[in-house]
Amino acid sequence: MIKKTGLPLSFLFLFTTILFSCNSNYTPRPKGYFAINFPQHQYQLFNQPGYPYSFEYPVYSTVTKDSALFDENPDNPYWINIDIPSFNARIYLSYKTIGGRSSYRVKTDHGYKDSSSLNTFENLREDAYKITFKHTVKASSIQDSAFVTPHGIGGIFFTVGGNAATGRQFFATDTVKHFLRGALYFNATPNEDSLHIVYDFLQQDMMHMINTLEWK
Repeated sequence: MIKKTGLPLSFLFLFTTILFSCNSNYTPRPKGYFAINFPQHQYQLFNQPGYPYSFEYPVYSTVTKDSALFDENPDNPYWINIDIPSFNARIYLSYKTIGGRSSYRVKTDHGYKDSSSLNTFENLREDAYKITFKHTVKASSIQDSAFVTPHGIGGIFFTVGGNAATGRQFFATDTVKHFLRGALYFNATPNEDSLHIVYDFLQQDMMHMINTLEWK
């Protein structure tokens, strides 16, 4: 005669399931990200009257001006943004004339006062390096690569690794009159793992902009 245990059938089923689970192999799944459908690289010409430069930029982007920036920097009317809505990204382009002057505000014990400085090539180049290396707190690496474009324009391209606010920057110049600086930002919390593939895609666009850049 089989002796009854008094245990409900549901308990025996749960116990068997737990026992089987403990003896099975568990394989953790790698962290995944959303699939991104990249558009085909195609470009259009930026050649607005009065601007001291021209270049080609992606057809899936738009050129805008930052009104707040111009209010604070009336001596820099040629600063523009390349907005790329599909990636929630923006390439900031700032232009300064070598030999010209830049206005800025200086903090003193009695508040802020207006001041200005001469735009020498050495000062502009040093400022570009300072701005880039401000990201060393979050950056795991910073690489600078010199370039010369098909139009004979030289400059430096910066690749910033880690979770810095901007991972791609550059400046282009003729060292005599023109100095253009660019920086790519995303309107999102920096995450190198998830943004790496987008950085690679947009870097091609930045390099195309640089290689098609011409001074007027």
